[in-house]
Amino acid sequence: MIQEFKEFIMKGNVLDMAVGVIIGAAFGKIVDSLVKDVIMPPIGLLMGGVDFANKFAVLKDGATPGPYATVEIAQKAGAVTWNYGVFVNTVLAFLIVAFAIFILVKAYNKTKKAEPPPAPPATPEDVLLLREIRDSLKK
Repeated sequence: MIQEFKEFIMKGNVLDMAVGVIIGAAFGKIVDSLVKDVIMPPIGLLMGGVDFANKFAVLKDGATPGPYATVEIAQKAGAVTWNYGVFVNTVLAFLIVAFAIFILVKAYNKTKKAEPPPAPPATPEDVLLLREIRDSLKK
């Protein structure tokens, strides 16, 4: 059983997957920063200075009653909040990652060379001889 596990771990697919997970985690941080720090500020500015990270609705006030300026302040007060702005940021991050993966797969598929169809196998000698006999009998 240990030998089988060793063989499984050492297969190329498992190692490729591990590398993909590690790179994906790092890529996720980059995309998260892209959404939070690059994309959302101009969108928020165009919408009148809205900060999506702090768009929330208070479902239940905390120990100190609202209104609360930020999600963090509301959560520290013990309020129950519905953080739809964070959800919007997360959806945008997902869409960016999905689009980047789509572009990557599309580029990879373009680089793969299409294999030409295999040549038909050569006709065996006995079939050729039988064809010759058939053709001479027809004459």
